[in-house]
Amino acid sequence: MLRFKLGLTGLAERFSGRFSVPTTSRTRSPIPRVPLRGRVDGVRPDRCAVIEDSVSGVEAGLAAGMCVFAFSGGVTSARQLQRDGVVLFDSMSLLPGLLADHNSRDD
Repeated sequence: MLRFKLGLTGLAERFSGRFSVPTTSRTRSPIPRVPLRGRVDGVRPDRCAVIEDSVSGVEAGLAAGMCVFAFSGGVTSARQLQRDGVVLFDSMSLLPGLLADHNSRDD
């Protein structure tokens, strides 16, 4: 499913061979404790991007010190997802540019 979604956004090649946060089988939502581990595959949290559409996922990513991109074009509204430091977007077609902008600031 993740491979399909990344393909729709044009990001599949960019994330090829990289990890994905496991999801729960019941909700297909990220397991909130995963971002809270602090490091993901040896990468500092501030170098990790969390792409989320749930309030709990946004909060877990922020608590872990990760860069959070919140999709407000689905079930959860922008008002519910808005937090300081969160990049909101309402169309998946915007995500590649947002990630590129974010990465260029970090270089």
